[in-house]
Amino acid sequence: MHSPPPTGTVIVGMSGGVDSAVSALLLKEGGYQVQGLYMSNWDDDGYCTTAADFQDARAVCDTLDIPLHRVSFAAEYRERVFAHFLEEYAAGRTPNPDVLCNREIKFGVCLEYMHRLGAEFIATGHYARVRQINGGVQLLKALDGAKDQSYFLHQVAPAALRNTLFPIGHLRKAEVRNLAHAAGLPVFDKPDSTGICFIGERPFEDFLSRYLTQPSGSIETAEGQVIGEHRGLALYTLGQRSGLHIGGRQGAAAAPWYVAEKLPERNALVVVQDTDHPLLLSDTFEVQEIHWLGAAPTGSGGEDFRCAVKTRYRQADLPCRVHAAGDVMRVTLDAAARAVTPGQYAVFYDGEVCLGGGVIARRANSQLTRTSGSLQKARIAAV
Repeated sequence: MHSPPPTGTVIVGMSGGVDSAVSALLLKEGGYQVQGLYMSNWDDDGYCTTAADFQDARAVCDTLDIPLHRVSFAAEYRERVFAHFLEEYAAGRTPNPDVLCNREIKFGVCLEYMHRLGAEFIATGHYARVRQINGGVQLLKALDGAKDQSYFLHQVAPAALRNTLFPIGHLRKAEVRNLAHAAGLPVFDKPDSTGICFIGERPFEDFLSRYLTQPSGSIETAEGQVIGEHRGLALYTLGQRSGLHIGGRQGAAAAPWYVAEKLPERNALVVVQDTDHPLLLSDTFEVQEIHWLGAAPTGSGGEDFRCAVKTRYRQADLPCRVHAAGDVMRVTLDAAARAVTPGQYAVFYDGEVCLGGGVIARRANSQLTRTSGSLQKARIAAV
């Protein structure tokens, strides 16, 4: 855990869940003056659990005898996070709004608000750690690799991390629940939240259709044969298996279909039946909008350097080589990865240290250069 002397005021972002509850518990036990802050940044429309979550947060704060503030940054969320979310889907990419939500809201406008309340530190229930080093700060993976959330925090400004506490970054989830139960916190067995940051879990197609008009188009095999109709490219992502409604087509009932490509220029969705089909595999891709948490890393012989990368949350670290070309990083993986998806974030690591990351802009199906056929040759630099 981040280890300044336990004095002064820390404001904990209370979500109504067990992780933020135990974060507040540990900080109070550690001698801090603790206050809670609950954010409701989306209008409750029948799916969002804002009202129930607020009541849970209030019950936790009552149990801990700490004050609870409530604030809404709904306008900022729509402008800084949700607008980008819609733009990316409209362009055929698959964004990750949780990363932007952390940068722009939780560790952006909310952090500013917490400081106005007189807090020296802020804290959240994220599974991550920070370490002060040589006058700077490092973002570290949580000790529980299965719960590590550093991926979602890699865009947070180092200045914000310097005053941030992650009290449960050294704990496993079962330990967190045990601590909550022992302290009599009413959310000790509450299920983890899922879905989009502040929006929650809901029927995604219906939700997105409120904001985007998506024309239907053809679903095609890798050989170009039309086998179905999609409901709008925004509703699909690379590697997706469910929701295609084409099972059993072409006499292959036992083999599932996977989304392999989205072709916005002609509104087509390409699917394959091999989970390791070359169209699903990439060993090189480009990353833009890079945000480093410290000095930009370089190799001993120049710009190239080796590290590990994650192209999605809960993915194992992928060893890679990174080449900087201006504002673009070209990443070459030691082994091809499946469903590297434009719009998602590539996050770089050196062991337990999160270096930073950026947005996946393009991927190259470089394995296709070793196959024959006009379709494959046309798609070597796909997407």
